Amino acid sequence: MEIMLYIAALIAAIAFAVLVVYAIITLKATKQTMNNVAETLDGLNKQMKGITDETTQLLTKTNRLADDIQQKSSKLNGVFDGAKGLGETVREFNASLKQLSGSISRTANQNPEKATQAVKWASTFMELWKKKNK
Repeated sequence: MEIMLYIAALIAAIAFAVLVVYAIITLKATKQTMNNVAETLDGLNKQMKGITDETTQLLTKTNRLADDIQQKSSKLNGVFDGAKGLGETVREFNASLKQLSGSISRTANQNPEKATQAVKWASTFMELWKKKNK
């Protein structure tokens, strides 16, 4: 019976040794895997740093472009304001011409003889001016 006890102890020792060997193999594989993960994370960290730098440069250029567009837009506002003022001036000039032609028409209708005489004088003046320019 004592032999069986020694055999059982020997089997338990062998089983424990096998368990320790497999645990060592597993731990070495885990260590290698962890080293690979660490290298991958280092590479990823370097890539992220490059992406961050490029993103910062792109953001800086975008901000400069937005500022440039804002400045040009404000300059264009002045052009549009000037065009608006020019349009108002032309409209006012047209209204003045309309009033003037209306006034001339009323005067011509009231005094047709004077209107005919004024047309003759204007025609004569234009002919003299043409001769002078030639």
